[in-house]
Amino acid sequence: MKNHNETGVRRLRLAAVGLVQVLLAVPMGAGGVQKLLGTDAMVDMFADIGAGQWLRVVVGALEIVGAVGLLVPRLSGVAALGLAGVLAGAAVTNVAVLDVSPALPLGLLALALLVVWIRRDQLPATPSLDRLRITS
Repeated sequence: MKNHNETGVRRLRLAAVGLVQVLLAVPMGAGGVQKLLGTDAMVDMFADIGAGQWLRVVVGALEIVGAVGLLVPRLSGVAALGLAGVLAGAAVTNVAVLDVSPALPLGLLALALLVVWIRRDQLPATPSLDRLRITS
């Protein structure tokens, strides 16, 4: 049986992880809503990117789905991994296309990667590299 100290530490850890997930979910969800609503700033930004407004809709949907997934404990690791991909793309786009600071997407990417690391036991198993080697 666990002692009270171990239970308290576990609860504190879960609360801290939950806080990080909420700190990531709120701006991701808000950004996704702005993209799906087609606010002037988002429409203009995606026009500057030059890939078309369909990308704004796709990114907005991914951000909202990821934000909701962060709030579901069983999905939070996979959601954070998906959001990490979106945020990495945003950081590169900020630098290479928009010529603006990547600080916000990189900060959120750090939070996403922290959640991925903490929730790594929830991620789907991947084959080991040994099983992927081609033998002659």
